Amino acid sequence: MSDTPNSLLYDVADGIATATLNRPEKRNALDAGILNGLRAAVQSAAQDPDVRVLVVTGAGKDFCAGADLAALEAMTGQDIMQHLGDAETLVHLFTAMRACPKPIVARVRGRALAGGCGLASACDLIVAEETAQFGYPEVNIGFVPAMVMAILRRNLGEKRALEWVLTGEILSARQAHEWGLVNRVLPGDTFDEAFAAYIKQLAARSSSAMHLTKRLLYHMDGLSFEAALRSGADVNVIARHTADCRAGVAKFLRKG
Repeated sequence: MSDTPNSLLYDVADGIATATLNRPEKRNALDAGILNGLRAAVQSAAQDPDVRVLVVTGAGKDFCAGADLAALEAMTGQDIMQHLGDAETLVHLFTAMRACPKPIVARVRGRALAGGCGLASACDLIVAEETAQFGYPEVNIGFVPAMVMAILRRNLGEKRALEWVLTGEILSARQAHEWGLVNRVLPGDTFDEAFAAYIKQLAARSSSAMHLTKRLLYHMDGLSFEAALRSGADVNVIARHTADCRAGVAKFLRKG
């Protein structure tokens, strides 16, 4: 994939980091510049004590139309190990997003298709404008949304995830919300204001509680019931000793 200067923009304000896919002329198609930039943004947000939430969004009308097919076609002459290395870039990004201690929120307007839908799905939360569209149309060109299947089967369950990728159906934001992929659907005429209010509210939450909650939820994946309960017990004890929890309990008792 080709690298594009400034294809990923990153800024931080008021505890909120924003990573913006910046190839609007290509509907923010994923290239090496965006993928490497996103991974660096996730790492920066994870290490910055001033960041509480990371927002991933797209410049222009669309969130992301998927992989840059022109760049993929240009790679057809490369050997299998080069293709594997290219695919590994997405693996590293998705694992970094899951390991990031800060909540990652996809802000979706327009189309989130193929790899773009995969990127949104890899975020912890998705907030969509009511006319947004989601889909995995790879089957129409004989391709497979392979890596994202690890995320989809967890988000949607096996049967719904399989049907979606086999048909290549495009879902509206409302449908994606009904299926459990999207967390919030906001009206188009007030989307910017409503999204800003949502993120501001999220960023006001305890950073240590959000960190521990996200880590625990993903750590439980694949554990037995008892092991998951015991992991929860461990985090319960850790949370009680955080400064945020002590301050929160004291504030609650003063109110009482």
